[in-house]
Amino acid sequence: MKFFTELLDNARRDLHEMFVKTYGLLYQQNSGIFADLFTELRAYYKGKDKNLMDVMDNFFSRLLQKMIELLNGQYVFDDEYLTCVTERMNDLKPFGDVPNKLSVQVKRAFIAARTFVQGLAIGRDVVLTVMEIPPTDACVRGLVRMTHCPKCRGLTNTKPCNNYCLNIMKGCLAQHAELNAVWNQYIEALKNLAKRLEGPFNIESVVDPIDVKISDAIMNLQENSAQVSSKITSDLHRNTIGLITSAIRSV
Repeated sequence: MKFFTELLDNARRDLHEMFVKTYGLLYQQNSGIFADLFTELRAYYKGKDKNLMDVMDNFFSRLLQKMIELLNGQYVFDDEYLTCVTERMNDLKPFGDVPNKLSVQVKRAFIAARTFVQGLAIGRDVVLTVMEIPPTDACVRGLVRMTHCPKCRGLTNTKPCNNYCLNIMKGCLAQHAELNAVWNQYIEALKNLAKRLEGPFNIESVVDPIDVKISDAIMNLQENSAQVSSKITSDLHRNTIGLITSAIRSV
């Protein structure tokens, strides 16, 4: 669990350092948008009930609204306009394909990572519970005979034979043996999940470059800001005309 939390902390620090150098004061004045993203991801990883796609959508929506304001500082936008901007984000693709690709990668990797950690925690709890099961009286008697009877006869260096030792331990672990089949299934499931974490579900390969991917999204918007603003304005005018026409017809 510590590895994953440190991974998030490092990614947050790397993004902060990179964005301070790249975007300077504009980033520092709006760093809360990015800090909130990492807070949400960390909360999900620690077990909070969150929809990761909603988390990513909310981040890019807030980022888009702020970017529109910063890139058009000569204008003042009302809430209606900014809401329209975010509602049209999937059609306009102001950040290119970055939001869709990154959101899918984050969801896939974080679900796998959290499931793996939760699975390890369940295994730990089972082991601790099993360790608390007291030995039966028959087990205690068998262990005493196996370890102390030779000493009582002066055979201090004589060890119990292998088969006798195995028989005693089988009796002592009879209750534990009932878990064997289920435990093996649990181990196999964890091993399969671990393989996914090494492949396409690798959270490290998603979180480490997240600063670069978000920066790419911002640069996509900067390059296409004129077209995006023109498209939004055109849609707003068309919607307004449509509402006026509908009102006239209803009179």
